[in-house]
Amino acid sequence: SADVEHAETAEIVHRRSSTRLTRASLRLSQSSQESAPTAVAASVFSSGRRVTRSQQGAANTTAKKYPLRQSRSSGSDTEAHDVKQGADRDETPPRTPTGNAPSSESDIEVSSPSNDLEDERLAKELSLKEAAAHDLSHRPKRRRFHESYNFNMKCPTPGCNSLGHLTGRHERHFSISGCPLYHNLSADECKGKASTRDKQAEERTLSHRQDENRHSTRNQAPTDRQLRYKEKVTELRRKRNTGLNKEQKEKYMEHRQSHGTSREPLLENITSDYDLELFRKAQARASEDLEKLRLAGQVSEGSNMIKTIVFGRYELDTWYHSPYPEEYARLGRLYMCEFCLKYMKSQTILRRHMAKCVWKHPPGDEIYRKGNISVFEVDGKKNKIYCQNLCLLAKLFLDHKTLYYDVEPFLFYVMTEADNTGCHLVGYFSKEKNSFLNYNVSCILTMPQYMRQGYGKMLIDFSYLLSKVEEKVGSPERPLSDLGLISYRSYWKEVLLRYLNNFQGKEISIKEISQETAVNPVDIVSTLQSLQMLKYWKGKHLVLKRQDLIDDWKAKETKRGNSKTIDPTALKWTPPKGT
Repeated sequence: SADVEHAETAEIVHRRSSTRLTRASLRLSQSSQESAPTAVAASVFSSGRRVTRSQQGAANTTAKKYPLRQSRSSGSDTEAHDVKQGADRDETPPRTPTGNAPSSESDIEVSSPSNDLEDERLAKELSLKEAAAHDLSHRPKRRRFHESYNFNMKCPTPGCNSLGHLTGRHERHFSISGCPLYHNLSADECKGKASTRDKQAEERTLSHRQDENRHSTRNQAPTDRQLRYKEKVTELRRKRNTGLNKEQKEKYMEHRQSHGTSREPLLENITSDYDLELFRKAQARASEDLEKLRLAGQVSEGSNMIKTIVFGRYELDTWYHSPYPEEYARLGRLYMCEFCLKYMKSQTILRRHMAKCVWKHPPGDEIYRKGNISVFEVDGKKNKIYCQNLCLLAKLFLDHKTLYYDVEPFLFYVMTEADNTGCHLVGYFSKEKNSFLNYNVSCILTMPQYMRQGYGKMLIDFSYLLSKVEEKVGSPERPLSDLGLISYRSYWKEVLLRYLNNFQGKEISIKEISQETAVNPVDIVSTLQSLQMLKYWKGKHLVLKRQDLIDDWKAKETKRGNSKTIDPTALKWTPPKGT
């Protein structure tokens, strides 16, 4: 309807402009041949047209050469014929009725004011409709080829050139899910299958529209079309071969030996052609969904960077890369069970897993409980899968972590917060079973949803509590992450200020502080230097007792309370043998 209205409006404007320009051309040609002012006046009066004031007084001015101003619409045969005749008769510029060329300020008006207003309104409407027709701002911006694809990335399938796509709708691919070669197909075969799927979808839509005309009842009998389709599917499944012959088995074995896991196994004759085609459609649909996520920026190309994880009732943005298996890493989002830490691909799989998962707390022994805070000791040798999943999870938020799969020499201390649904992971730290440098922490992490709530200092305090029970002096393993260094510096500061507040003597020893707090002397000295409490005077090192820092610490302790502290009496633990 918009196109028809647009054509009618253009035709009206074109017809009126052609008529006006024809009359104006005739009148101007007559006025150029007649030099008598009276004839010009009679001509103007008889045609009912008006002459502007500037044109009446233009006889005494110097003539300027200007081309004839044409109407807004151009292209009619009459217009071209009249203009050509005028040019043949006189090659000089057209004159006004006064005999002079039109001035730059005003020209002859050869239409009435009412017609001008109407023409301007129609022309304005026409221009607005044309602008709306060509306006593509409401459409999504189409990505150019070089913007959609990163040519530095390649498909991980050996021998693949990254051309084509399993869906048949894209020119390139960068993952196994969209690789035609991995699925034992070519790019042309994928395009042919895509066109076939489109035709089937159109036929299905048409049949659904025909079925919508039927009255919907609760116990509705199937239509003839549905019965025929059911018989067709039954016949196709009946034709399936019950087994593989010797040649097919040899072909399959040769394919497996030559390609291994780098190619999909041959699927022909394993099931019916109908079921195999359904499986191919499902693969193409999943690959198309992944491609949409990649173009939307939710899946990064080739870097296997997991951007978000669904963990319990939280959705967490990751910070760093973690070496999850490729089929999980390329998804961009992982779904995790917060109790057993198993990672899954979709929300549906997670929901089914949660219905069957019997874990409500970490494996291992509960060695500390106060209120709703508990700490579990997990042996990396006894619970290898859980500890590996914990390390992979921690790597998403730690930059310097290098331990992923070799978890047997380590003990993991997992802190949880309990409610009526189970014990939720707050954080953890790991330590070597036999550390020659007396490291009491190898890796420490507080989950992002529990950061800045005091749980990090509780984990650090708990690690030093274990060192006190072992009667050792501990220190964290280097290098520390940025957040880890901030947490440890804050903890060491509080320990020293608490010790100096309770100290009543005049002479103090770094060794005594280390033995009482289980903090390494190197860490004590570095903390005193950062607080500007260690001075060298007359050949001796002096520790300054800065009362201003102690008063600030007291005020913060009073304001914070004792809710996020470790109670040594709640620990039920004996050091493992051999440590």
